[in-house]
Amino acid sequence: MRYIDEQTVEKIALGAAVLGTGGGGDPYIGKLMAIEAIRKYGPVKLISLDELEDDQLVVTVSGMGAPTVAIEKIPSEHEMTAPLEMLERVLGRKVDVVMPIEVGGINSLFPIIAAAKKGLPMLDADAMGRAFPEAQMVTFYLDGFDPSPVTMADEKGNTVVLYPQDGVWTERLARALTIEMGGSSSVCEYSLFGKDVKTSVIPDTLSLVERIGEYLLDNQVKEQIGINKMLKELNGYFLFEGKISDIERRLSGGFTRGSAKLEGSRNDQGKTFSIYFQNEHLVAKEGEHLLCSTPDLIAVLDAETGFPITTERMKYGTRVVVVAFPCHDKWRTPKGIETAGPRYFGYDFDYQPVEVLQKERR
Repeated sequence: MRYIDEQTVEKIALGAAVLGTGGGGDPYIGKLMAIEAIRKYGPVKLISLDELEDDQLVVTVSGMGAPTVAIEKIPSEHEMTAPLEMLERVLGRKVDVVMPIEVGGINSLFPIIAAAKKGLPMLDADAMGRAFPEAQMVTFYLDGFDPSPVTMADEKGNTVVLYPQDGVWTERLARALTIEMGGSSSVCEYSLFGKDVKTSVIPDTLSLVERIGEYLLDNQVKEQIGINKMLKELNGYFLFEGKISDIERRLSGGFTRGSAKLEGSRNDQGKTFSIYFQNEHLVAKEGEHLLCSTPDLIAVLDAETGFPITTERMKYGTRVVVVAFPCHDKWRTPKGIETAGPRYFGYDFDYQPVEVLQKERR
């Protein structure tokens, strides 16, 4: 057990933006909110899976919506706790522990706000090992757990309780409500006891993103040091370096969708690359040659600082480094690939592990 303080939040925010693979919401906003909550209510206790009791009730706290909306429609402190308090009323008991549904972007920080305000510990784990755009793309869904009841809230004071059949229906119903709520909402789902959580989550991911944040802060001292440490930690690959030459981005169906074109620089001079995203980066190509695809992770980093750039922050002319990491083994199962592989998102090719694609490239 240890505590999340202001300095820890700074590192988590940076590392979570990497595993957010361009999505998960702008971590800068979440960082400011989490720091303010810690200043107001005190540090948050972070517990490991080994410290979680089998009979403790664990609930995820997250935001849903398009990342471009969250830049201007910043959630309030109340919005983070309203679905949690509604869930407690529905269940007729108090929640013991909160956790992030994903370890990417702003959704790594929202549970810190709720935990600080409610005086609850936070679990050092998540249900993705990255960020994904849709609600069913979690290990709890892969393992057959029931998400109900699902509670939602917005900044207007609306709260909603849903009883979806499974994670797919959570996505369909909650996404429609999120659109009506102005493009963003806060959500609690998968209220599970510790004994079940232990069998399904990906452990120690908040500690992981904290280390990644430390590595990238080292990058400020000497170029590429932090990036190289991060690649070693995550068994990652350097895909390419270049300048964003075109960006197409639109809000559609409650998601930020689009693509970015890049012109290669340095060792990639004369080459062209493209990245396709739905909140998160899904596919990276050199010309028509596939370099990496979901469920493996693709991250865009500022070439000068090494800091991650989210999809809503990508701009024409920015010089970037693009890297990739293997996903957790749960996503390489048949159900994992069916749930979050390239064909699910409409791409006409089968998933190939990034390490296989990079070996072929060499």
